[in-house]
Amino acid sequence: MTYISVIIPTYNRADVLGRAIDSVLAQTWTDFELIVIDDGSTDATATVLTQRKDPRIRRLYQENKGVSAARNHGIATSSGSYIALLDSDDYWLPTKLEQHIAFMRESGFTISQTEEIWIRNGVRVNACARHGKLAGWFLEDSLRLCLISPSCVMFSRHVWNELGPFDERLPACEDYSLWLRIGLRYAVGLLPQALTIKTGGHADQLSRSIIGLDLYRIYAMLDALGTMHMRSEQKMMFVTALRDKVRVYARGCIKHGKDEEAVRVWELAAPFLRSESAD
Repeated sequence: MTYISVIIPTYNRADVLGRAIDSVLAQTWTDFELIVIDDGSTDATATVLTQRKDPRIRRLYQENKGVSAARNHGIATSSGSYIALLDSDDYWLPTKLEQHIAFMRESGFTISQTEEIWIRNGVRVNACARHGKLAGWFLEDSLRLCLISPSCVMFSRHVWNELGPFDERLPACEDYSLWLRIGLRYAVGLLPQALTIKTGGHADQLSRSIIGLDLYRIYAMLDALGTMHMRSEQKMMFVTALRDKVRVYARGCIKHGKDEEAVRVWELAAPFLRSESAD
């Protein structure tokens, strides 16, 4: 069995995909398989992949279904004891896997992430304080916004088998949804070295192309409330965060003349808000 499965989903990013792949192939830790899932690209992605002959690379193709389906497809065909994710526009420093797996072994965490360096439009920038990475049990903070970066994370096969896959119904915040489920069950480790380079500023970045991300965070919370067993204090965290996000989202809808959408989302959340009030 391969020790680490590296999963790269990609869609029409031939201009940066090679950099991501090469950063994996350059790792000082060599016991890995690299699975690249082409999610129906129409650019030169196939050429980028055929140019790289390393036997550790496996190339998968699927009709365009989105990043969740691509990651799920790749992980379903993988064999590693650990799974590491990398977005095709990001890349790793050469010792990322070596230091990360050593940290996992020594700390006993079944999921952890590294620090990262942010590059926006080719310029290094400082991350906002609210995006600062935490360690341990930080479910309450995670409910406010996503605090785990896909390109920084590594988790055990056991965690995935218990709490995966990514929710393919969500066009965005699919990682937020998985991290919430994991945060209910596991503490998350933090390796305090910046071993991942996260790039941004490009027009096709998902977080820039989808308006109203809070709607998908609301869907993720509703799904967890409806499907996951929670202790009373965990449920209270969810309900409090849900109420806040629904209120903000509904205000935005009303401001833009979308009263029906505001009512729809309030009605979706109401059963959980009412049941908690009754308790």
